[in-house]
Amino acid sequence: MSLQNLSPASGSTHKNSKRVGRGQGSGKGGTATRGHKGAKSRSGYSKKIGFEGGQMPLQRRVPKFGFKNINRKEYQGVNLDVLQSLVEAKKIKGDVSLQTLIDLRLVGKNDLLKILGRGKLDAALKIEAHKFTATAQAAIEAAGGEAVTI
Repeated sequence: MSLQNLSPASGSTHKNSKRVGRGQGSGKGGTATRGHKGAKSRSGYSKKIGFEGGQMPLQRRVPKFGFKNINRKEYQGVNLDVLQSLVEAKKIKGDVSLQTLIDLRLVGKNDLLKILGRGKLDAALKIEAHKFTATAQAAIEAAGGEAVTI
């Protein structure tokens, strides 16, 4: 290893062969490859997102309709058949809390939990959740469990 052997790692340098805008003698002087006039030839130009050259942009051409409720609460649903499969896999026992389901990665730590009624539940579980559907609550209580709203 000596000084004449040193070189940058391949792909780490990206030097262009010619510097633009350094006089007519360089071959890239004058307009400096920017063409004549227009916004793109000026310094400080940056195209706005969605700009279509003065044509009415798509987001303004398309009609708006509908309603989006800013106070809507999104719930992460977990079905009874998922809970039953966890019981059979011996991952949960009598109590099912929100933290248990977070640890099993069925819900996120900031999610609101809703137990849904798909499937059949045989195990008697005490389940804590933010909401229950009517069919899920009936199935939990029919299996001898308890549905606790947080």
